[in-house]
Amino acid sequence: MWLRDLPGVLTREDLARTAAAVAAMQQPTGALPWPDGHTDPWDHVECAMALTLSGQLEAARAAYAWLRRTQAPDGSWCCKYDGERVVSADVDTNQCAYVAVGVWQWWQVTGDRALVERMWPHVRRALDFVLDLQNPGGELSWCRRADGSRDHDALVTGSASAYHAFRCGIALAELLGDPQPEWELGAGLLQHAVAEHPEVFLDKTRFSMDWYYPVLAGVVRGELGRARIDARWEDFHVPSVGIRCVADRPWVTGAETAELVLALAASGQRERGLGVFTEMQHLRVDDGSYWTGLVFDEGVIWPAEHSSWTSAAVVLAADALAGGPTLALFTGDALPTGVLLPRDACELEGAPCATGRHEAAVDRG
Repeated sequence: MWLRDLPGVLTREDLARTAAAVAAMQQPTGALPWPDGHTDPWDHVECAMALTLSGQLEAARAAYAWLRRTQAPDGSWCCKYDGERVVSADVDTNQCAYVAVGVWQWWQVTGDRALVERMWPHVRRALDFVLDLQNPGGELSWCRRADGSRDHDALVTGSASAYHAFRCGIALAELLGDPQPEWELGAGLLQHAVAEHPEVFLDKTRFSMDWYYPVLAGVVRGELGRARIDARWEDFHVPSVGIRCVADRPWVTGAETAELVLALAASGQRERGLGVFTEMQHLRVDDGSYWTGLVFDEGVIWPAEHSSWTSAAVVLAADALAGGPTLALFTGDALPTGVLLPRDACELEGAPCATGRHEAAVDRG
């Protein structure tokens, strides 16, 4: 077990109980579902990461085996499964990309190359699939519909998270001696779109994820990252309670709070993150699991469920605050960045990305 004490908040035994609560939700297929029984590939990977960190390696291996069995030949995963049966055949690009983060975390935590090599063809197909849905401006089409049509709309959260996934994928490619130069170009275009062109994304600024994900995923860091967090701190932070999921709703959620803590830790704001993490412990249940959220103006737990991905996010956030391998994973100092564009690249060429300036760069024939 690689879990660490977080003095004054949670012990490694506390965190082991939280990870055990995640494992208890795993189905015989290896799937790590939501409370309603469906599984999506992004949250599944996040849960697998918590299992890996807690030393439950057989459960984590089963989770990655589930991904191998359910991946489509084109590299995609559907949005919803019941076990291994498809429930929603829509495909979310960000959900497909996140496998790269999980596999890189496995390598960083365990040093076990065998699983990395077994997963590599699946990571490669997944990121190739995602790259094929990159728009000319660098942002990602968020979805391919069940009928095969492409929804060209893009989401800040999904594109930012996928940038982190591409960085992990490039690192895996370097580890295995299988360079993927197109990923390096695509990652650079993706970073530029998220950091410099909010106009190409759907307006989801009500949601806290759009606020902190560019920082969490390493798209913006340093003074820019801290300024981004500061700019909307009062909109989302509820003192002594946690982080709102949506700015105009009195609802604090454990997963968003834990992810913000990860963003704070990764951007050098550990003490601030520790304070928020301490605030959210009112969502903890005796068995180590966590409620999904609280309607704080009424003091009502809602929904009345213990979600696997909330507990997984807590395990990861605690490890980052304790200086464990999760901190390096999200700080990303050792991860390749891709081929980054200058911040003023569009102005230098006289045309904004949104009009298709990068079309030649992403036209891969």
